[in-house]
Amino acid sequence: MAVGLATVTAALQGQAETRFALVPYPQSLTAQEGTFKTAKPAEEVWKVETDGQLPAEGYRLRITPDGVTCAANDKAGAFYAAQTLAQLRSGKAGAFTYPCVEITDAPKYKWRGVLIDDCRHFFGKEKVKRVMDLMAQHKLNRLHWHLTDDQGWRLDIPGYPELARHSSVRAASGKHGTRPHVRMKDYSALLNGETYGPFFYTEADMKEMIAYAAARHITIVPEIELPGHVYAALSAYPELACFPERLKGKGPLCAWGIEQDVLCVGNDKAIKFMEDVLDYVCRLFPGDTVHIGGDECPQVRWKTCPKCQARIKANGLKDEHDLQPWLTRHFLKFLDARGKRAVGWDEYLLGDVPKNAIGMSWRAGGGGAGHKFLTPLECVKRGHDLVMTPRTHCYLDYGQGLADDPFQYIGGRVTLEKCYSFDPCEGIPVELRGHIFGGQGNNWAEYTWNEYDLDWKMWPRTCALAEALWTAPSRRDFPNFLKRMETHRKRLIAAGVNCAPLR
Repeated sequence: MAVGLATVTAALQGQAETRFALVPYPQSLTAQEGTFKTAKPAEEVWKVETDGQLPAEGYRLRITPDGVTCAANDKAGAFYAAQTLAQLRSGKAGAFTYPCVEITDAPKYKWRGVLIDDCRHFFGKEKVKRVMDLMAQHKLNRLHWHLTDDQGWRLDIPGYPELARHSSVRAASGKHGTRPHVRMKDYSALLNGETYGPFFYTEADMKEMIAYAAARHITIVPEIELPGHVYAALSAYPELACFPERLKGKGPLCAWGIEQDVLCVGNDKAIKFMEDVLDYVCRLFPGDTVHIGGDECPQVRWKTCPKCQARIKANGLKDEHDLQPWLTRHFLKFLDARGKRAVGWDEYLLGDVPKNAIGMSWRAGGGGAGHKFLTPLECVKRGHDLVMTPRTHCYLDYGQGLADDPFQYIGGRVTLEKCYSFDPCEGIPVELRGHIFGGQGNNWAEYTWNEYDLDWKMWPRTCALAEALWTAPSRRDFPNFLKRMETHRKRLIAAGVNCAPLR
């Protein structure tokens, strides 16, 4: 009895999603019969044409027994088509085989990011490059690079030599398994006594990294924290703090937590310092956004600081709570004049802040030095664009829920399934979803000591986030994802990635 073509096609399609083990999964894939065999990788022998009707970063890929053709809207689309081909490829040099398929694909969201915290623990150029390689393979396109914090300043700034000499070194770090915190009266017994640093990037380093990112269609988003999380800088330049005597002779913090000594917003020299830093960052980094932090800034010093109180009076502000919105407005205007949009953690949207401020929604209910929580819905109703990165789904320093996990976490629980369930538009009405740019996974490094630790926490959970940000919800299915990941995890391990188990 003959089997109809429709029956054969349906059977092939039913097997395709797990058979091809593509991560992230394409928006549309139709399996065909046959294979294409070639001695060289297909992207070296394919035909590529431009199709402006496809979405940005989108592509159309067709593999037949006779060859491979690709159409793309732009260079990024062709690049992502090549990443899909790499996952479809089997065999070895001289005898590659590709299954015959037709794929039409484009990302669900335009911001598909990863945060690397180089302040608490420093990873360096080669590891960050490796992260970018893996990002590109999973069609992630924004590297949010956390370069300054209380525990370290990682970017050399012209005119401020003490940032590289002094602020890139701390006297010690927490011992493995300990939790030194800034609010402890004495945490010295929890420290390892080993000098950490100097660790920082030069201008030449950054130009190298920017070029490396661009070749992989990744935009670097540099983060310069203000007005909180600046203790490392203040330890080098105490005159920028509200009470300089508190920081003289100190170095960057050796413990974790929220520090109360922050930038003196009433001090014109402190404002000029941040302007000089951000002006240099704007000239160095070609991307369209600069992250200015804005999170976890206690205002207790401002309440008793004469300069901050004078600033409040001179600008007709109500009290110290109005100082951060005043500062945010100042730097939004400053960055706008340099062709950049500011991004900041959701606390910086509190108060009278212009609509062009992009928020990064992380708190998912509260926290952040006691600041009022603005829900994502409240933010978009005010007209702000958002990058969603809730700690409930996107914090990769939270525990994975694995049995006998040998690594230390800051707390919490974000499983692989939780990452996969991430929906950046959850709770946002259809008419306001244009404000949601996408999302990212955050790799905070208080308890991430080295590249093996970082790998374990990133992968495979970053695979789940990559699919959540690329693939339409109608195409997402967790059991199916797990099946594909059985193969894909083997690829990662073969490539030298210290990938955690799926369960």
